[in-house]
Amino acid sequence: MLEVGDQAPDFEGISTTGDVLRLSDYSGSKVALYFYPKDDTSGCTAEACSIRDHWQEFEKSGIIVIGVSADSAESHQKFTTKYDLPFTLLADTDQEVINAYGVWGEKKMYGKTFYGIKRTTFLIDESGKIVKKFKRPKTKIHGTEILQAFQELS
Repeated sequence: MLEVGDQAPDFEGISTTGDVLRLSDYSGSKVALYFYPKDDTSGCTAEACSIRDHWQEFEKSGIIVIGVSADSAESHQKFTTKYDLPFTLLADTDQEVINAYGVWGEKKMYGKTFYGIKRTTFLIDESGKIVKKFKRPKTKIHGTEILQAFQELS
């Protein structure tokens, strides 16, 4: 998994709108790149809505938010519409971005072991460096966590 100080790998994928999205499109901007397991599940919905609820603050701070999961663009569109999400979701169905950032791995839930996306957020500065990493962020307050972290880093 990538660590603070590493250069964030560039990627290309399909966005919520069906457009091609590249991390390099946001060079010179602060980016919150968050990986989550699945659209429309309780924890992932809480996390997305926490960011949505602070959206004006993200815009004022110039922070770009990109959510990534292995769900399809169609699933992302439904999720975005259902919860009125103002930020971009990336459909990483081939898991290239997920693997590049090292967030796929063994997980445990209810005594069962399985493989999946480990909920992780990378904060990337204007030069493309990872400046903060959240492993297992608090989904209900993650929007606040991201904003506070970028504020502390400024």
